[in-house]
Amino acid sequence: MAETDAPVEGQHVPTENWSEWPAREALAKVGVPRRRQVIAWVTRIVLIGAFLWGVLREDTIRGWGYAAVTAGFLICVAAVWRCYHSTLARRLWTSLGLLGVLAVVGAAAELGGSHAASTGLWCLCAALAVERLPLGYGLAAAGVCMGAYVLASENRSLATAGTVAGVLLIGYALRLDEEARGAGFRLLAQERAARQAEAESAALAERARIAREIHDVLAHSLSAQLVHLEAARLLIESGAERQRVLERVSAARGMAREGLAETRQALSALRGELTQAEDFLREAAASEGARLEVTGEPRRLPAEAGLAVRRVAQEALTNVRKHAPGARVEMGFAYLDGEVELCVRDGGGHGIVGGPAVSGAGYGLLGMRERAELLGGTLEAGPAGPDQEGFMVRLRVPA
Repeated sequence: MAETDAPVEGQHVPTENWSEWPAREALAKVGVPRRRQVIAWVTRIVLIGAFLWGVLREDTIRGWGYAAVTAGFLICVAAVWRCYHSTLARRLWTSLGLLGVLAVVGAAAELGGSHAASTGLWCLCAALAVERLPLGYGLAAAGVCMGAYVLASENRSLATAGTVAGVLLIGYALRLDEEARGAGFRLLAQERAARQAEAESAALAERARIAREIHDVLAHSLSAQLVHLEAARLLIESGAERQRVLERVSAARGMAREGLAETRQALSALRGELTQAEDFLREAAASEGARLEVTGEPRRLPAEAGLAVRRVAQEALTNVRKHAPGARVEMGFAYLDGEVELCVRDGGGHGIVGGPAVSGAGYGLLGMRERAELLGGTLEAGPAGPDQEGFMVRLRVPA
């Protein structure tokens, strides 16, 4: 079809593709309401009845002529039926041949003296050609049929020209209507495909989220257990004291318990059953002897945001236990406009702890930063300030 937008310089203006078939959805009449199908069949039956009545009214049929009319009628019905299927399969020459059958039968009827029969068949052939064939071929076939009609007409008046124009317009109007319906059906199919793709994408994202949660919990717990158990094995092989071996085994058991508890918390978060982040922070601050300050209007956080706050708080407190034991810890949690902020700061350590951490949920600040970025947030970690001692972790996530 013609473009409605003005062409820009250097841009090719698309033109009508005269050799392009109508869409398959249009040719198959996909999505036609049942009421419209009933109306279409009633209209066809009425037109067929009017056609036969016009042929019989001419009173030109005698004797075996009725058998010829019946045979011709059945041949035309079969040709039209097969033409619908061949155009759906986009077989151009087969379709043209079947329409040629209608034109030839119409010519035979004209030679037999039945102008009504020839007129009806030629008009039907022209309308079908314009409606269902590539437009260039359809107009050519319609031109042949309508040319035969004009030549066979005794009175080539304005009525004859009106009939030709009306047949062509009817065929083209049917073509446009079917193309519009086919385009609507294709848009509907594309929308359904897009919704299905969105659902699949959401399912994949949910699987990735579950995998990330399980990895964050189990990777640390299992790796720490392996370290303790490997140390216990080496101590046993070297004949170390029983107490030292028991310490390692007890540490591994403690890590297993904490890993199980964290796994349960992660599953609760995935089900939406996790306690609110503020309640968790109060419990964590009380257990670690930290000071917690909450500002802003409290509200319920999404599961992902709440879980990120929990994970970062756990990691920050674990780092304090590992690298700054005994340090004063201050925690701040703020409900901001469209997001929340968590700040954990220690006052500097008074000693160094060797070996692996005995407890904690340390998953690494790098992993926490990746989690924050996946949610559209940020995580900053570094020295508290030029004039301050200690280390600070600051998280901001949309919520």
